[in-house]
Amino acid sequence: MTYSLRIADIPSTERPRERLLIQGAKNLATAELIAILLGTGQGKGKLSAIGLGQHILQELSQKDQRDPLEVLRDISPQHLMDIHGVGPAKATTILAAVELGKRVFLSRPAERTAIDSPAVAAAALSHELMWQNQERFAVLMLDVKNRLLGTKVITIGTATETLANPRDIFREVLRQGATRMIVAHNHPSGNVEPSQEDLNLTEQLLKGARILNIPLLDHLILGDGNHQSLRITTGLWADYPQGD
Repeated sequence: MTYSLRIADIPSTERPRERLLIQGAKNLATAELIAILLGTGQGKGKLSAIGLGQHILQELSQKDQRDPLEVLRDISPQHLMDIHGVGPAKATTILAAVELGKRVFLSRPAERTAIDSPAVAAAALSHELMWQNQERFAVLMLDVKNRLLGTKVITIGTATETLANPRDIFREVLRQGATRMIVAHNHPSGNVEPSQEDLNLTEQLLKGARILNIPLLDHLILGDGNHQSLRITTGLWADYPQGD
């Protein structure tokens, strides 16, 4: 016999849905949030929805030796369904929620939003860069008031490196009629410290930006939810002032 325990079977004071409404989503444990998505528990051990949520997190952690939320960011449907008690319906519900969460987090700046800080710039580029398994190099194009005109991924590399040619970057900026720009790339490892190659490329871009009179406002490195501004952490902008 297959058992299916519903959230409704849990005492009302302990139900994650009711607790979310009263206390807010941020006060729920990750297993409780998953339980709300699942609706019911299932299978071996007569797991409740919360119990199944805890089981999923434990399985993800044991199989990958990472924080289970990190694993969920890029897990495939099949790997999720390999966990006992998780079928296609539950797997697709979890994956849809993960993707929705990414999009809500990463799409905060809207088109024509003023990009007035590294954090806002990172958010504007995060959908393309933050959680990718391969290095990507992108440019964020701005008007004279630092308002967002658009973004463009210039190159996609391997898990450890990408190549970006300044010519390709400036060509796209000129094509879009942008008057200012911010460049960014990701480090899939999550380490946002710049490499010597990153610094060398930034120096080339700063020199080119001065010639073309298109100020380079920053070079960001993104990864694993973090970002670093090379304008803030290096002296390159002092060496090559942009007149911005």
